[in-house]
Amino acid sequence: MKFRLYIVLIVLLLVSSCGEYEKLLKSSDFDLKKTKAKEYYAAGEYVKATELLAQILPRFRATDEAEELNWMNAEAFFGMKDFYMAGSYYKSFIDQFPFGKHAEEANFKASLCDFNISSRAELDQENTRNAIEGFKIFMNRYPSSPKVEEAKNYVKILEDKLVNKSYLSAKLYYDRKEYKAAVVALNNSLKEYSDSKYREELMFLKLNSLFKYAELSFPAKQKERYQATLDDYYSFMEEFPKSQYLKDVSGIYEKTNKFLKKGIPDSEIK
Repeated sequence: MKFRLYIVLIVLLLVSSCGEYEKLLKSSDFDLKKTKAKEYYAAGEYVKATELLAQILPRFRATDEAEELNWMNAEAFFGMKDFYMAGSYYKSFIDQFPFGKHAEEANFKASLCDFNISSRAELDQENTRNAIEGFKIFMNRYPSSPKVEEAKNYVKILEDKLVNKSYLSAKLYYDRKEYKAAVVALNNSLKEYSDSKYREELMFLKLNSLFKYAELSFPAKQKERYQATLDDYYSFMEEFPKSQYLKDVSGIYEKTNKFLKKGIPDSEIK
């Protein structure tokens, strides 16, 4: 009986609390809403805090409390892990209060929100690039900040993701056996990320794509395309003389060199 009574009391308290909150939302007492928004925020009840703040922020826009209320709003969305909304509010905060006491942290967290919503490497990387740009602006603007090293680490993670994106996109053409497009994509990836951890593999795929493209070409185009393959072979061997792909690369060289010396279709020398 005591347990049931306890449950009933809890339910009544919850119902009463919800009723009071609904009345508060409909109230025209903006000072009370402000006070309660701060209480909810301090208690970690971010949904209620943001609902009240949405109602009162326009009313306090030109007051001394505007900065703190806007900061609280952005922080509440961040606390809810709603990084889309939090990022938007941090950026708005920076625009409104560029020299405010929270400006440094707002700059960092706006970029952190972009970091958190950055897609995996296979997908669009707009948020990744936004985060990189944001962290770099942060580091330039606040070079003495204790968060600079953290920002550098985030940038490295994000740049690695762009490298992976470039690698996967270029390799996709190769996997589809679209060798002409693969050569272009692989070459672009190598130029954009010259120190990529995938460099050896990308250069091998480019060489093999050139070879396959020459092999599949019309006879009239084969000589110049095999020559391009041979030129790329020398570039590859100069950079990776002990490559893990050495056996395959040697095979490409032998077939290419034989064709160029004899001028016969590669299909006849297999």
